[in-house]
Amino acid sequence: MKKIPAGLLALLCTTCSTVTLAAVALAADVPAPDGAPPAMGDIIVIGVTPLPGATVALDKLPASATTLSADDLARSHSISLLDAMAQRTPGLALSDTQGNALFQDVHFHGFTVSPLQGTPQGIAVYQNGVRLNEAFGDTVNWDLAPEVAVSRLTLVTNNPAYGLNALGGAVTLEMKNGFTFQGTSAELLGGSNGRVQGSAEFGWQSGNFSLYLAGEAARDDGWRKESASDVERFYADAGWKTETVELHLIGAAARSSLGVVGPTPLEMIQEDETAVYTWPQTTKNDSAMLALNGKVDIAPGWAVQGNVYGRHFGQKHVDGNDSDFEGCSSRSSYGGKLCLEDDAFGTPAGGKTTAFRNQFVITDLAGHTFAFDRDATYGTLDRTATDTTGVGGSLQLTGDRPLMGMENRFAAGGSIDHSDIRFTATSTLGVINPDLSVTADDVAGAGLIIRTQGNLGYAPVWLSGTTDYYGAYVMDTLDLTPALSLTAGLRLNVADISTRDRGGAAPELNSDNRYTHWNPQAGLTYRLGGGVSVYGGYSQSNRAPTPLELDCADPLRPCLLENSLVADPPLKQVVADTYEAGVRGTQGIASGRLDWTVGLFRTDSDHDIVALASTIQGRGYYTNVPSTRRQGVDAGLTYASERWQVYLNYSFVDATYQFDGVLASPNNPQADDDGTITVHSGARIPGIPRHQVKVGGDLSVTDAWTVGGAVQYYGSQYLVGDDANQNSQLTPYWTMDLRTSYQILPGIQLIGGINNLFDRRYASYGTYFDVAGASDILGRTLSDARTLTLGAPRTFYGGVKVTF
Repeated sequence: MKKIPAGLLALLCTTCSTVTLAAVALAADVPAPDGAPPAMGDIIVIGVTPLPGATVALDKLPASATTLSADDLARSHSISLLDAMAQRTPGLALSDTQGNALFQDVHFHGFTVSPLQGTPQGIAVYQNGVRLNEAFGDTVNWDLAPEVAVSRLTLVTNNPAYGLNALGGAVTLEMKNGFTFQGTSAELLGGSNGRVQGSAEFGWQSGNFSLYLAGEAARDDGWRKESASDVERFYADAGWKTETVELHLIGAAARSSLGVVGPTPLEMIQEDETAVYTWPQTTKNDSAMLALNGKVDIAPGWAVQGNVYGRHFGQKHVDGNDSDFEGCSSRSSYGGKLCLEDDAFGTPAGGKTTAFRNQFVITDLAGHTFAFDRDATYGTLDRTATDTTGVGGSLQLTGDRPLMGMENRFAAGGSIDHSDIRFTATSTLGVINPDLSVTADDVAGAGLIIRTQGNLGYAPVWLSGTTDYYGAYVMDTLDLTPALSLTAGLRLNVADISTRDRGGAAPELNSDNRYTHWNPQAGLTYRLGGGVSVYGGYSQSNRAPTPLELDCADPLRPCLLENSLVADPPLKQVVADTYEAGVRGTQGIASGRLDWTVGLFRTDSDHDIVALASTIQGRGYYTNVPSTRRQGVDAGLTYASERWQVYLNYSFVDATYQFDGVLASPNNPQADDDGTITVHSGARIPGIPRHQVKVGGDLSVTDAWTVGGAVQYYGSQYLVGDDANQNSQLTPYWTMDLRTSYQILPGIQLIGGINNLFDRRYASYGTYFDVAGASDILGRTLSDARTLTLGAPRTFYGGVKVTF
C-alpha cells in the first residue's frame, strides 16, 4: 500500500477543489492502492449546509463548488480574502466600485455580494455557521473577515439549504481551532504605497482542551489620492472535546477605516490617474462576535450540531458630494434663497414630467431658509451611521445510517436570526473647494443639517428596525445503485422585516413586511468509473428585500444610496430557479494527479431587484424587474505533483435581462429627455464580464526556493447604467502577479512578490455622471460622461515569515 505524502495531499485538496469544484475535507496519509490515484471518496467530502457536519462525497454532489485552503489564501500574501478568490475561483470576478482593494464587489455567475450599501445582493456568506450578510442591506464586509484564521473557504452553488440570498451560491468560511492547527507563526510585510501588514497565529492542544489565537493588522496609503486603508482583526477559539462531544467558544473583533473615493471622470483620469472627484469619502466599520459551537454524537451514525451567537456591527460613512442647488427664482416667494435646481428631477419610468418641474427650497431642521451665494460652489457632506445587534442560533441533525440497505446521508435543521437596527442619515450644507474637497464652511448655513421642501432628495432620517429570519430544511442523498445517487431537499424561508421612523417626520418609513417561500432541490449523479462522474441538478432559492431596499423604492422620492431613506412602496421577493449539469474526473498521471471539470449552469430569476439612478446626483431607488437570466459554462483542469502544480480555468457568464421595458438612467448619454432608456429582452446586465481565463501555478525549484504566479483575463463589460447596451464597453484586460519564497533557516522564510507585473492600465468598474454639473465645479467643459475606477498599477512587497 502506498501513502499520499501530506505535502502533496495539501496541494491536491487545493487543486482538485478548485478545478473539480469540490469542498474538501482532507486527512493526510490516506492509503491508496498500489499504482492507483487516491480514491475520491477517501479524501473529498462536501459540506452541504451552513453548519459543519453535513457532508456528501464529491462524486455524489449534483452541483458545483470551489474550495480554497489556508495555503491558497496565504500564497497571495494579501490582507484580504478577495485576492485569492479572484485568482483561483472559476466564474468569479472582482469589481473595484469604490477604489479600495478591501471594499470590492464580488461577482459570481452574474450575482453579486458587496460591502456597498445600495448593491442588490445575491450570495449568502457564513462563518462557522453564522450568517455574515448584514441585516440592513445584506452587505458583506470583507475587510472585517480574519483572513489568517480561515482554514477553508468554500463557494457552493445550487443549494437552497443556505437560506436567503443564495441565488447565485453561498460562501462558507471554516475557521481554524487548536485541534486543527498547532504551533506559532508570524508574518511581517512591507511594500508599495506605504503598505505595512502583519499577522500572527497560535494554536495549542493539551488532551481534551485546545486554544487558537490570531491577529492581523494592515496600513496602506493607497495608490490613489484619499484612499488610505487601516484595518485590525482578532480571532480566538477555546475548544474542548471527547470521543462524542466537541465544543468551541469563539470570539472575534475587527475594525477598519477605508478611503472609498469611488470612480473618477475619464477626462480627469487622462490627466492624472490618481485623481479623485469630490472627497472625503470614508467608511469606518467595527464588529464583534461571541459564539458557541458544538456537536454531539447521539447514537451510532447520528449526530447533532448547533450554535448560538451574538454579533454587533457598526458603520459610519462620510461622503462629500456635488449638489443640485441654485438660487430660487425671483418670481417665487423664495427669491434670493437657496433652492433645488429646476431640473434636478427628471421623469422616472412611467412618471409625469410636470410633477418635477418645480423648485424646492432648502431649509435647516427648524425651517429656516438660506441666502443664495452666487460665488459659492455648493456641495453636501452626507453622513450615515448604521448600528446592528444580532442574535441567533442553528440546530442540525445528521445521519449516515443505511436506508433500506442503501447508503444514505441525511441532514435536517433550522435556524433563527434576529437583528435590531438603528440607522441615521443626514446631509450637511457645504462648499466644494478648488481641490474638490467638500467642507462645511464659507457659506450661509454651512455645517447645518438640511432638508428639501417635501423631503425630496434631501431629508434627515432616523430609522429603527428589526429583522427576524426563520429557516428549516431537510435534505437527503441516497445511493439508488452503487453508481447512481439521488439528492432531494426542501427549505422554508420566512423573513419578517419591520421599520419605524424615529424622527416623527417620515411616517412613510413605518412598515411591516413578511416574505415566505418553500425552496425545493433535486439532482442525480452517476459514476462512470475511472474517476469520472456526471451530474445534473435543479433548485429554487429566494431572497427577501432588505430594510434598505424596502424604504428606498419610490422613484418620486429617491434616496442617497448609502444615505437617506424616504419612501416605502412594496417590493416583491426574488425567486430564482437554477439548473446545473456537468462532468468531472480525477486521474493519476505519472507521479501526480489531474483534476478536470466542465459544468453548465442557468439561473432564471423572477422579480429581480435592481438599483437605479435618480436625476438628483448621488440619489437612486430600487425596483423589481420582471425577469433576468444568468447562464454559462465553467471549465478547468489542474495538475499537481510533489514539487509543482498548475491550473487553468475558463468561464463564460451570460447575464441578461429577459423583458422589454423602460429603466431610469439619467446620466447615460443615450437617455431621453426624461432620463430613461429602453431595455430589450436579451440585453446584457452591466458590470459583468462575459469571459474569464485564469492560469497559474507554483514550482519548488529547490527544497528551499519556491516561485509561483497567476494570470487573470477578463473580457469586456458594459458600464453600470448602460442596461440598454447602447454605448461602448470597458476594454478587456489581463494582469500577471509573481511571488516567491525562500526558506533561509528552518522556521524562517523570506517572501516577496510583484502584483500587476507588466503595469497594465485597466478599469474593472465604470458608470456615468452628470457632465454639466461636473463642468461647473471644475471650471472647464467636460464632454465624456464615463467615470471609471482604475486598477492598481505595478506594486511590490517583501517580508519574512517565522514559524515555530
